[in-house]
Amino acid sequence: MSLHYQLSVSQAQKALPARSGQKSPGWETMDRWFGETIRAILKQIQDFELLEVEEIRLRVGQPFMLRTSGKDLFFNSEGKITSPSNAYCITQEDLTATLDKMTQSSVYAVEEDLKQGFLTLPGGNRVGVTGEAILQKGEVQKLKHISSLNVRLARDYQGHSLRVLPKICRKDGTLYHTLVISAPRAGKTTLLRDLIRLISNGVPQMGLEGQSVGVIDERGELAGMNKGLPSYNLGCRTDVLDGCPKVYGMTMLIRSMAPQVVVMDELGHHDEIEALKDALRTGVRILCTAHASSLEEAKTRPTLSYLLEDGVFERLVVLSRQTGPGTIEGVYDLKTGRSL
Repeated sequence: MSLHYQLSVSQAQKALPARSGQKSPGWETMDRWFGETIRAILKQIQDFELLEVEEIRLRVGQPFMLRTSGKDLFFNSEGKITSPSNAYCITQEDLTATLDKMTQSSVYAVEEDLKQGFLTLPGGNRVGVTGEAILQKGEVQKLKHISSLNVRLARDYQGHSLRVLPKICRKDGTLYHTLVISAPRAGKTTLLRDLIRLISNGVPQMGLEGQSVGVIDERGELAGMNKGLPSYNLGCRTDVLDGCPKVYGMTMLIRSMAPQVVVMDELGHHDEIEALKDALRTGVRILCTAHASSLEEAKTRPTLSYLLEDGVFERLVVLSRQTGPGTIEGVYDLKTGRSL
């Protein structure tokens, strides 16, 4: 088996029967997670599609705001775009009602996530949370008096990673150990989701056979699992370990599911590095993401610098927002430093 590196992207796309671009959700897919007042505003918005929105921001005492890739938009109680001074002002009751919906009336059930400043909705939509942190022995025990919520809308671009895939695979079809980096909101998770799907299903016209993939979805964003069912198609050979810390998940997946490729999002803690080193000894291929806007910045992070300096990763994919989320700035051979 060999990969045909000269294959054009348009040809490769024909190998994907499920290729349909990006899902086009409507407001009805999101408004159920908000209190009645915010829900009513969302139902009245007709100026543009939900597809254009990246974040929905609720801050107590501040105007209701939606963030797109290009700008921040403020809305009045009738769902019309207006100035910040004329926009609907978020109340504490709005946040309380919304948090009640998002936690299905059980804040205690998501306390562990809230301690880390987030919770994840079914479908992989991540909600950032801020408030008053209660500390014990220097560690956050809980958040109270919640003051703001940031709903980050998950996306699913199918086929977006076709430009990257041939550059991170050997000619025999096996994956190079690959790290995807970018600053926040630049599309790491979206790209990773599509790579998982392609590697799992295979791309026949590229000579790429499907491989078994084990996904450690610690924060529930990659698969968007809901009661054991994924919201996103990650391929027919993919097994998902949902809500499990990466440090435990690597061993669990390798022992029980025998994956050829192990995938995880947002690598960063020291204990994860040790678990990753153990996983490498089993012969699995590693695909993961981390926060950093460049290779130079990644090398300044202690948890990543060791892996980079020790030559663990063989390929580096750098993303930015230069032409929108998911802009591929470059793919690099970390052994030679050459741009591919």
